[in-house]
Amino acid sequence: MDVIQVLDALDQAGVRHWVGGGWGVAALAGRQTRPHRDLDLAVDARDLGSCLTALGQLGYAAETDWLPARIELRSLSGWVDVHPVAFEEGGHGRQADLDGGSFDYPPDAFSHGLIAGRSVPCLSARQQRRFRAGYEHRPQDVHDLAQLDTLRESATHRPDSRSLMTGLTISRCGPGSG
Repeated sequence: MDVIQVLDALDQAGVRHWVGGGWGVAALAGRQTRPHRDLDLAVDARDLGSCLTALGQLGYAAETDWLPARIELRSLSGWVDVHPVAFEEGGHGRQADLDGGSFDYPPDAFSHGLIAGRSVPCLSARQQRRFRAGYEHRPQDVHDLAQLDTLRESATHRPDSRSLMTGLTISRCGPGSG
């Protein structure tokens, strides 16, 4: 899957999105740290239609439709897992879950990172950790948490550690699932 092609298509369609999952951790690290099965995207729920249209133009079609919680799309080149997030006026977001509850996206859930040298909106390290709590970790989760630990440890050895931890200066790191 060409992650940049997917992100470019969403940008061109005006879709607000944030990279999550394994690619989100890679973005925070500034480089791809492991192979990825799919690209997880948090998408502003108001832009879901435009998102699906843009991805459809790239050949993606629904494989698993669990809306309003998520929809997994597949093409010959890979998978994209779209998670619609409904935002309140103050910037707080919520994504429906399959049990009638919701996943919380507080304002600190959003950051920026790098994939293939390109600045991309992504979920923050704090949000990545929140989403990896409360279940038995798979090998990719263990790997991603270790990467997040490395980012935290690296940040403590730099004078600008606060901004690195929030992902605001990640672009100074080297270059780019679920």
